[in-house]
Amino acid sequence: MVVELWETVKETITAYTGLSPAAFFTVLALAFAVYQVVSGFFVSPEEHRPRSTEDYPQPEPLPPPVQLGEITEEELKQYDGSDPKNPLLMAIKGQIYDVSQSRMFYGPGGPYALFAGKDASRALAKMSFEESDLTGDISGLGPFELDALQDWEYKFMSKYVKVGTIQKSDGEGKESTTDSEPATNTGEEAPAVTHGETSASIEEKTEETTEKKDVANGDAAKED
Repeated sequence: MVVELWETVKETITAYTGLSPAAFFTVLALAFAVYQVVSGFFVSPEEHRPRSTEDYPQPEPLPPPVQLGEITEEELKQYDGSDPKNPLLMAIKGQIYDVSQSRMFYGPGGPYALFAGKDASRALAKMSFEESDLTGDISGLGPFELDALQDWEYKFMSKYVKVGTIQKSDGEGKESTTDSEPATNTGEEAPAVTHGETSASIEEKTEETTEKKDVANGDAAKED
């Protein structure tokens, strides 16, 4: 069946082209090669050039970190990533770092977005996502937790730019003032003065009584 079909094709090629089957297929192959070469002159090279990374939209460069100096924890909350115009900040042990370059981690929707805009020292040390641990208070932590916090701090110091510190609360100053108040001891000195005055009065009265007795004895001796 196949042989008969091939013989029919050869006869048809010879009848219509006047060429042998071998010559016909050779001419067909050359015509295809010429088509490829000629079409290359009419096609823009941009269509054949592989796309580089420059062809894809590039993210806008991050603005340089802005030094904030000393701010309060309440002021730090406005840098939690909710406003894209503000830098993304986070604090460890009272030191504030610009983590804008890692917005995919600390920005809205990121796995650590809960830590942004806060001093998350305790939460990082315990690897906790509890709201109560989102604080800079590290009192009561164990040695392993403190080591973990130290590792986080080294990582932030080497990767991010420090832009400020968290202002200490006024409560500490008030406590120090209160501690110095007992030095006056006003309430305790008053009784001591009163006691001294009372003793002096008693001594004076005793001397007066003795003198009176001496005088009385002298008068009695005279009467005898």
